[in-house]
Amino acid sequence: MSAWTLAQIIEHGSAALQARYGERLRSQHRQALRALRDCRSGALGTLQLHCDACGQDQCRARSCGHRSCPQCQFHTTDQWLQRQLAKRLPVDYFLITFTLPAELRGVARARPKAVYDALFRAASGTLKAFGLNHKLQVQLGLCAVLHTHSRTLDYHPHLHVVVPGGGLDVKRRQWKQFQGRYLFNAQTLARVFRARLLGALADTGLAIPRGIRDRWVVDCRNVGNGRQALDYLSRYLYRGVIHNSQIDAVDPDAGTVTFHYTEARTQSRMQRRLPIADFLWTVLQHVLPPGYHRVREYGFVNANARATLRLVQWLLKARVPAPVHKPAECTHCHAPLRVTLISAPRRRIT
Repeated sequence: MSAWTLAQIIEHGSAALQARYGERLRSQHRQALRALRDCRSGALGTLQLHCDACGQDQCRARSCGHRSCPQCQFHTTDQWLQRQLAKRLPVDYFLITFTLPAELRGVARARPKAVYDALFRAASGTLKAFGLNHKLQVQLGLCAVLHTHSRTLDYHPHLHVVVPGGGLDVKRRQWKQFQGRYLFNAQTLARVFRARLLGALADTGLAIPRGIRDRWVVDCRNVGNGRQALDYLSRYLYRGVIHNSQIDAVDPDAGTVTFHYTEARTQSRMQRRLPIADFLWTVLQHVLPPGYHRVREYGFVNANARATLRLVQWLLKARVPAPVHKPAECTHCHAPLRVTLISAPRRRIT
């Protein structure tokens, strides 16, 4: 692990980034840069904390709260995971991945919100249709999470959907269990997904490039009780695409950054070295449009279907875990801390 953090790299490389990519930087990119640079530096203010157990007072620099920050949102991530675990059912789960083909990545870069919305509609619509076919006729529960990066941090939009292996027959108020370790045929899913996504993009008025391949990739695999899949998805929801622990080296003289990642096929550790401007732009291209939600839920796991979810849990005799609240802890005795004072942020010229 390098002594450099992402915040320090931003501080050191902002001039190079501006020189090379200044015309492509959007307001959300600049906002992310400021937030990540100032996080826990004191520039955003401080928190005065007191421990009633041992009487210790502590001062901590405030975090930025930006969802691209590797130092932030641990509490928010844990809250999301706790909510998902409270909905988990005693059945096999499946993780289905819908990948945007390379020919459409340029359109996604130019119109990210429109393309991401179409991706959600096409993927969820495909799975809903498969659940409602003449053999099953069930309502599924879908939790879809948008990822925009590959392991090497390249731009690679895809949607992960966690699906329990069964569905609710709404008319009969019965649960239908899917048998075996098989959900839906991936090739058939891919054909329907392709037609739905191209249709959704056309309805939006986006120009679809010529020469789009006929065969698309949809991966469908059994993930056991679903806990491991949810843990994996939670890592990238609110904490950015790269952690400080992945930064191996920074060469200020050469102006390069080296980071590591895990290669998917062999699970071996690999390194990638980039000029500092390219590294920062690689990170910034995964900043979502303002206010965009990368998680959406459908069917009986949607927030508006609590009564239906309770019915499913009752039918399956599911045990619902109690929520776990983890307050800030005292570094001396690990008792909960309470906030006694919040200081205002310092003004900083950007």
